[in-house]
Amino acid sequence: MQATPEPQAAPTVDVEALRAQFPALQGGAAHFDGPGGSQVPRAVADAISRQLTSPMSTRGEVTAAERNSDAAVHGAREALGDLMGTDPGGVVFGRSMTALTFDLARTLAQDWGPGDEVVVSRLDHDANIRPWLLAAERVGATVRWAEFDPSSGELPPDAVGAVVTDRTRLVAVTAASNLIGTKPDLPAIAALAHDRGALLFVDAVHLAPHALVDRMGMGADLVACSPYKFFGPHCGALAAAPELLDSLHPDKLVPSSDAVPERFELGTLPYELMAGVTAAIEVIAGIVPGDGSRRERLTTSLAAVAAHELQLRQDLEPRLAELPGATLHSRAGDRTPTLLVTFEGHDSKDVSRQLAACGVNAPAGHFYALEASRALGLGDTGGLRIGLASYTDADDIERLLDGLSEVVGR
Repeated sequence: MQATPEPQAAPTVDVEALRAQFPALQGGAAHFDGPGGSQVPRAVADAISRQLTSPMSTRGEVTAAERNSDAAVHGAREALGDLMGTDPGGVVFGRSMTALTFDLARTLAQDWGPGDEVVVSRLDHDANIRPWLLAAERVGATVRWAEFDPSSGELPPDAVGAVVTDRTRLVAVTAASNLIGTKPDLPAIAALAHDRGALLFVDAVHLAPHALVDRMGMGADLVACSPYKFFGPHCGALAAAPELLDSLHPDKLVPSSDAVPERFELGTLPYELMAGVTAAIEVIAGIVPGDGSRRERLTTSLAAVAAHELQLRQDLEPRLAELPGATLHSRAGDRTPTLLVTFEGHDSKDVSRQLAACGVNAPAGHFYALEASRALGLGDTGGLRIGLASYTDADDIERLLDGLSEVVGR
């Protein structure tokens, strides 16, 4: 009789080992500011430095300098393809997700006109609202709003379906709210959009640090992210099937390449930042040491990150709720570990400043999710945002709660 194999323990995050890779975390502050931009590992800074100090020139195949630059571009496209579950040949680099979305909106709007419709969500960061609204306005197309439920924080697919029609050309929605963490049911929303012949554009900026992005699995025609949210440098990336990009014709210089994805990239690419992006994705893939393809290692590591962050959130939330005058606005059933909280009788920016004096970094505001803040009844003020990250540890949580107890308990 064969012995029953022992069940294997789920992979976990060695938080101490991970934190040791981040010079900024040795500075003494407890960082809950990750949703605005993560801290950066030493390996990323080293990769940027190596690229800058190696022979480098315009991309080509003749000199070592040309080949170094070309390798940085291809390496970053492949790494982001692994991170976002997409063909690296459809990965576009830009100055920021916002800039890329504005460029894309202008390009797509070349084929829109009166009678056409675009759907945006009240849950989203303004970078996934305003570019579409302005592009539609300029060509006479109509913008329709999908409303989320402020009491639950949910954006049900039916709320999107209620405003999608046969005239809808594009649906823009977040993969996760940067304000309250809500993760909408993207495959269901994709089915609604595609059933009416519309494209689905997904803002995965806030999701990427916390969960595996899968462009094809979520049903997104186009997906965007910001590497500086997941250990990388400040730049943006947009991904789509190369065939879709090949059907679009952005404004470009006559001599510049008309190949995909190069036709969407204005000017010389930031080779050093691209090297940093590749290094950041390698760090994420190595959070749980192991073998396999980079996509497989990313899958394992991000599953461990999600479990770690969920445990921290479940420990923190009930204790936050017990603080005097606390209202937690992050309530969706499926969400990232990003908490928005307000305290009766206390201005959130004052709370943030007092926490900073205690060495706890938790910013306050609407964080460009202006429509969501207003829908929650918080106006343009917003609240205190507490962003848990893969490198957050139990000591950070205790310091946050001690600081809040001192500030709001007075």
